[in-house]
Amino acid sequence: MKNTIIYVIAVIAATGGLLFGFDTGVISGDIPFFQKDFGLDNSMVELVTSAGLVGAILGALFCGKITDILGRKVVILASAVIFTIGALWSGFAPSIEQLIIARLFLGIAIGVSSFAVPLYIAEISPANKRGSLVSMFQLMITIGVLASYLSDLMFADEGDMSCWRPMFYIGVVPALILLIGMAFMPESPRWLISRGRDEEGKSVLARIEGNEAMEDSYKTIKNELIKSEKDKSGIKELMKPWLRNAVIIGVGIMFFQQFVGINTVIYYSPKIFLMAGFDGAVSAIWAAVGVGVVNLLFTIVSVYFVDRLGRRKLYFTGLTGIFVSLLLLGICFTHFSYLGEMGKWLSIILVFVYVAFYAISIGPLGWLIISEVFPQKVRGLGSSLGSLSVWVFNTVVTFTFFKIVKAFTVEGTEIYLDGENLGNPAGAFWFYAIVALAAIIWGYFYVPETKGVTLEKIEEYWRKGGKPRHLR
Repeated sequence: MKNTIIYVIAVIAATGGLLFGFDTGVISGDIPFFQKDFGLDNSMVELVTSAGLVGAILGALFCGKITDILGRKVVILASAVIFTIGALWSGFAPSIEQLIIARLFLGIAIGVSSFAVPLYIAEISPANKRGSLVSMFQLMITIGVLASYLSDLMFADEGDMSCWRPMFYIGVVPALILLIGMAFMPESPRWLISRGRDEEGKSVLARIEGNEAMEDSYKTIKNELIKSEKDKSGIKELMKPWLRNAVIIGVGIMFFQQFVGINTVIYYSPKIFLMAGFDGAVSAIWAAVGVGVVNLLFTIVSVYFVDRLGRRKLYFTGLTGIFVSLLLLGICFTHFSYLGEMGKWLSIILVFVYVAFYAISIGPLGWLIISEVFPQKVRGLGSSLGSLSVWVFNTVVTFTFFKIVKAFTVEGTEIYLDGENLGNPAGAFWFYAIVALAAIIWGYFYVPETKGVTLEKIEEYWRKGGKPRHLR
């Protein structure tokens, strides 16, 4: 019975991940239509796309401390309200300025949910299930991305440039599911105990772990809180030497998660497939649906193996595959004119391979690890820092993609679409491949193996000055 409760709580909370995925992915299918509807160039498209990311930065920046004060559940509920309003506002937007502001507002909820949801799931999960349960957040992100592509496909109509509006409206449905579902979920037991509400915390622990395990978990949590009584919960605490590795891990893994270029595929996949030779926005969206399906299937693989093989094995397997597939993708686009029809299909296969390796590794592992490595006193703030980092890096990658494509295009390899010089993305893919290689080297020293290790033992390990790669 207790196992059922844990999974129900995790799935309901992870709906925040579905919204994260939907509201970041839906823009990809909207772009070809609102670009023509409002008469925008690629620079304005980057601005609309980046507005949501700036909102996510604001959400991650200002809500970390609030999450530690008000609790994980309250903050997730607040994000559900913002998701609902933001989806309606985006669909209604009568001008490009309104759409940018609506996406900025919606982005706040994306930023908040991106750290509050995995943090909540991590704190409510037993150590032996934490990896797979927190990875449900990434699984739901991929479901959200796929749902956004299917929504885009359902409403796409090349005869009606305003068809992008209902694509946004659909986001109201999962937002209401999260709002209603979380209203019936318990607060994090670790947060309750840290706020002196021990009986409530023990009651939640008993529901999810059973009475016998509850006593051991309660004592462990309480002992770590006693050790950290003198610690403060502000940003200065994160700067202390014993937490330096946790901060490097939290920021570093999110840097590499973004700078291997995944969101250029998530946001701009229809545009990339148009470059590859697909005819029309609808056919390009169909190819993007394939990206969503691959992303979902291989995230399921990751959820299955993360508590069996461990974090490090998945990390290095995935990053190696990302590196190789990006190199080959760059070669494919470099010889685009020679490959002809075969090049179109080869490029989509390589994009699928790239997404598959990302989905089994650094995609879910980033969110999982930042929810594990910080101590109770600053776990909300630390997770917020990791989330803030991801959105800053995401914004940089997204806002610069077309610029990098143009800057790294070799003369004579340009791709033209409707008379417009789009450049060639080969150089951009090679740039991301170099980052993937750096991620492999960095990961050897800094990716910890947290499989089966309690959050309290991880905290104790940092206090003793342990090195990340030796954590077991």
